[in-house]
Amino acid sequence: MFVSERIKSMQESPIRKLVPLAEEAKLKGKKVYHLNIGQPDIKTPDEFFQKVKKFDEEVLSYAFSQGIPELIDSFIQYYKSYGIEFEKDDILVTNGGSEAILFSLIAVCDYGDEILIPEPFYTNYNGFSTSAGVKVVPITTKAENGFNLPSKSEIEELITGKTKAILLSNPSNPTGKVYTEEEMNLIKEIAVENDIYIIADEVYREFVYDGLEYKSFAQLPEIEDRVILTDSISKRYSACGARIGCVASKNKKVTKEVLKLCQSRLCVATIEQVGAAGLIEVSKDYMKEAFIEYDKRRNIVFDALQDMEGVICKKPKGAFYITAKLPVENAEDFVRWLLTDYDIDNETVMFAPAEGFYATEGMGRDEIRISYVLKEEDLKKAMNILKQGLIEYNK
Repeated sequence: MFVSERIKSMQESPIRKLVPLAEEAKLKGKKVYHLNIGQPDIKTPDEFFQKVKKFDEEVLSYAFSQGIPELIDSFIQYYKSYGIEFEKDDILVTNGGSEAILFSLIAVCDYGDEILIPEPFYTNYNGFSTSAGVKVVPITTKAENGFNLPSKSEIEELITGKTKAILLSNPSNPTGKVYTEEEMNLIKEIAVENDIYIIADEVYREFVYDGLEYKSFAQLPEIEDRVILTDSISKRYSACGARIGCVASKNKKVTKEVLKLCQSRLCVATIEQVGAAGLIEVSKDYMKEAFIEYDKRRNIVFDALQDMEGVICKKPKGAFYITAKLPVENAEDFVRWLLTDYDIDNETVMFAPAEGFYATEGMGRDEIRISYVLKEEDLKKAMNILKQGLIEYNK
């Protein structure tokens, strides 16, 4: 029997594709440090579980397709703390940030339309675009200059009559790049002058380092009608398994159309919404402690990379990722080798090969994404395995 060309053209996740090799290594008794996936080890707030435990309905019924009112109200309060004013019908609860991005693409793009995305980008942007029948047109950025955006003219050369949006994560997964005010205004100008949307994936907004002040695309004046925020509780509250996100936009036409998609999948899981609604009660100390921990881990990983001959990377300013260029021809082969043929004291490490985070063929082949989501001691061991592994691999 056949399968569709659409599904065959959808790429495997570079974050998860080598998991079988990691599992084989574990079966052989090896410990594997997982720096391939953005799964925080920070404790999920008690407030989430307390809300779930208090749930006492006799029937677990469908929730509203838009989301339960308590959760929508909590999102409104949350955004207000960043100076962003949303009304109730501006927010639609989704199954994580992933569904929020997919729904946004479907709402603003027809089959064959195009979106611009700075590369490297979160690999599932490719998958979502394939599902929606949308072509990804990459805006190429490079590790050597910290993944800064190219000039306005270079970006505008990529725009055609089929371009409907610019999609970008800020802070960035996989690079940790935080866009400067100048870069944000550049994107704003391009969007206005070419009449396209800005789909802003801002799930890592809490993690911006070195004294930088976070700014949302939703805070920029004169573009309220063309900004679509996609968000998630997964990273800021270490609640990846809850699968709670949202689409937020002041463009009433967009949210009205996205609601149709929400209705077509009926609703987001009721109990998870109940738990997520309680997260607005989490103290600021929780986020402050998580921020301090990730900043410490960032320094450990970056300092270790600087001590490795031939490794190229700039210090990331946000999120909890670093994309680094290695002194190897093929980073995926190297990551495979680490899992199958190398260890120190029966321990090894797993990274995400970065080629899968690019749309341009051949780019990122010598790069890896590192998620610094493990405790200090484990990160130090993992980075030593990387350092010694590179020396051994290149002999």
